[in-house]
Amino acid sequence: MSDTTLTAAARPAPIDRKAAARAAMLHAPILSTLLALAAPTIAVLLAQTAVNVAETYYIGYLGTTDLAGVALVFPVYMLMVTMSNGGLGSGVASAVARAIGAGRRHDADALVLHAVVLALGVGAIFTLATILSGPALYAVLGGRGEALTAALRYSDTIFAAAIAIWIVNLLASALRGSGNVRVPATVTLIGAIVMIPASPALIFGFGPIPRLGITGAGLALAIYNVGAMIVLLRYMTSGRGGLTLRRSRLEWRLFADILKVGIPTALNTVQTNLTVVLVTGAVGTFGVDAIAGYGIASRLDYVMIPILFGLSSAVLTMVGVNMGAGHVARARRIAWMSSAIGAGFAEIVGVTVALFPGLWTHLFSTAPQVLQPAATYLHIVAPLYGLMALGFVFSFAAQGAGHVLWPFLAVTARMIVAAGIGVIAVRAFGIGMPGLSLIVAASFALYAPLCTIAMIRKSVWKSPMQHG
Repeated sequence: MSDTTLTAAARPAPIDRKAAARAAMLHAPILSTLLALAAPTIAVLLAQTAVNVAETYYIGYLGTTDLAGVALVFPVYMLMVTMSNGGLGSGVASAVARAIGAGRRHDADALVLHAVVLALGVGAIFTLATILSGPALYAVLGGRGEALTAALRYSDTIFAAAIAIWIVNLLASALRGSGNVRVPATVTLIGAIVMIPASPALIFGFGPIPRLGITGAGLALAIYNVGAMIVLLRYMTSGRGGLTLRRSRLEWRLFADILKVGIPTALNTVQTNLTVVLVTGAVGTFGVDAIAGYGIASRLDYVMIPILFGLSSAVLTMVGVNMGAGHVARARRIAWMSSAIGAGFAEIVGVTVALFPGLWTHLFSTAPQVLQPAATYLHIVAPLYGLMALGFVFSFAAQGAGHVLWPFLAVTARMIVAAGIGVIAVRAFGIGMPGLSLIVAASFALYAPLCTIAMIRKSVWKSPMQHG
């Protein structure tokens, strides 16, 4: 027997890796398994977040106008990212996890192709929508003159790569749903390492690379996602990752399995980001400096989300696999344990930044007229990060169980309070940044208890046999 044959024989088959990952999620100690699944994703998302923070830092050298342009685009970009990762991506991860938990390995593979088809369609919609409606949208949010021009340059560059971003995030979601967190983590980490020098080189110019300004920041992000898409597509077609992308018949039942979780969860992300968009529009009445300051402060909200997403994606996978296998009590313990971890971490960060906002705001600007509204927001909103995290983790646990009603209602209520009441209060009653920040904080206080309802309702925590 040749060395090649021995090596091939010794290499674990994808189906064996699936079985091993499934067994660990069903029977291994909860905390260690949860951390093993979450840690790689959290680590690389922190690296990716650091790149985003660094990019804002670089753009700060271009001036307040460009900072305001990025602040206008950022909620729309994050809408796409959170829809593809935590919206339809959650639907993909939940469907894959439940298929693996129930032993439906062929369906788990077929779901990958269905995810790619969805990515192609939705990604194209984002590209067309931002090109056609971007000028009007950013103008409504308060973009004027040079700030609007900067926003459009940044937006057009980023959203030209929307299809690539969707394919990357849905494939990564499928892998995470199967328990394979190493490959998505590695791809993201390598991308972060590449982006750190590439972004300033394209923004400011380096050697033969011309100075592209804010367009360069968007171009660096687009180049990374196209490269990541190529790598993940090659990997998924090789069959080495436990899931295989192959040609197969498209089936409505598999689309439905993704969309029954993905559509309500995507609507959650739409409402979450619409809340930020509308609040940004309200802040726009305070002027360009206030938009820049709010953009700096609210970006910390988005820094918290990738960290919580790393934990919550592991929760979704473990809950989904255990629910698929009928291990309901274990699935529920996973949800409660992880929510305590997420809320505790977020509250520590929130209180620290509320007490010392300069630790965050001084990374991006030294202009007093920008720092003042940023500090106001953090003083008032950041102490409620623990409640935001509690609701966030509970929401993913419910998605893993295949139920999304209460998280959807919670996000809806939060939008009504933060965006609806907030915008009315600013435009009709003339409240300033402190009053608007109090309303945003109140929306977090309402969001968490509504998500908690999903944890105590018996209808959510039923095995597939009970549902049948």
